[in-house]
Amino acid sequence: MRIGINTLFLVPGDVGGTEVYLRETLKAMAALRSSGETLVLFTNRENDRLLRADLAAFPQIEFHPIPCRAAARPLRILAEQFLLPFAARTARTDVLWSPGYTAPAVCFSPQAVTVCDLQYKSHPEDMRWMERLALDALVRTACRRCQAVLTISEFSRQEVIRHGFAAADKVHATLLGVSHDFAGKQQREPEETEQILRRLHVRRPFLLCVAHSYPHKNVDKLVAAFALLQGELPHQLVLVGKGRRGEAALNKSLLQIRQPEQALRLSGLTEQELRTLYQSADLFVLPSTYEGFGLPVLEALSAGLTALTVRAASLPEVGGEAAFYVQAPEPELLAAKIKEALRLSAAERRQRTEQGKAWAGAFTWERTAAQTLRILRNIAEER
Repeated sequence: MRIGINTLFLVPGDVGGTEVYLRETLKAMAALRSSGETLVLFTNRENDRLLRADLAAFPQIEFHPIPCRAAARPLRILAEQFLLPFAARTARTDVLWSPGYTAPAVCFSPQAVTVCDLQYKSHPEDMRWMERLALDALVRTACRRCQAVLTISEFSRQEVIRHGFAAADKVHATLLGVSHDFAGKQQREPEETEQILRRLHVRRPFLLCVAHSYPHKNVDKLVAAFALLQGELPHQLVLVGKGRRGEAALNKSLLQIRQPEQALRLSGLTEQELRTLYQSADLFVLPSTYEGFGLPVLEALSAGLTALTVRAASLPEVGGEAAFYVQAPEPELLAAKIKEALRLSAAERRQRTEQGKAWAGAFTWERTAAQTLRILRNIAEER
């Protein structure tokens, strides 16, 4: 069987958790595929070299570059709709999987598409209205044309069904995994960890948040909560993520912090730097009210870090009983729960750490890949 994979949406370093989902699932799929199965990747100009490096150790991988740049979104959509179907036909694919929300309206083989979330439906403020209309039309078309729709949580599955994108029997939840690299301390000298923290200008103790500044992420409210705690905590607040449409509110909240050096913003980190932050922080906080999965919470738990998030969307699925929750991301509620989490005794913290690691350990990319492969094989065989 020849399994086509549409990676045209991927701009390395720009699409956040969707990039992690694609790259980790591909590596696990390459390791799990049966003999006689070939993964056929349709890449773009930005990601071809990266994906070749990711999968260099695996045989039976074919690469078919398509001359487009994903950063130029209208041109990428045109390439996906008009060039990709013929490239897939030429490559003799038996099934085509598109992991990035959209898929060709016409294809010569069965198709599956992954819809990670419907954030633009619940939080329209995150996008311009023209972008919302175009995305809605493309996603609805993909869900209608494809034989299977994959989501990354049960919450997202219910969202796809509730908004009428696809019938329930066509939608499958394939939960994400977490890299084993986050679990436990790496085989690294303490001095190396300290060098990384010094290079990033991070000082202990610190609180960590990993989120782009979209309005629904509520990073501004976390900063406001941190401002309320000034004088009570010795901590620095480290914010990892790129600027998005919530920048104005975030910058306004940052003005409330009397000592600006107490809040540090970082972006463009290496995987090693991000792991070091997870493994060195005192508390992880994600005040988002909408996540298709909420991978940073799982990464934090896997690293042995206490995690605080909001009881909303998919986050209770991801955090389970191992995370702390607030009912709403209001600064006063966040501040109170931050103090509660930091006041855990050493024994309580150890118990939370063990509980979180055990919970996160059940989420594997091997499981994600196995479920995805089973769905792709099924729709190809039904054809």
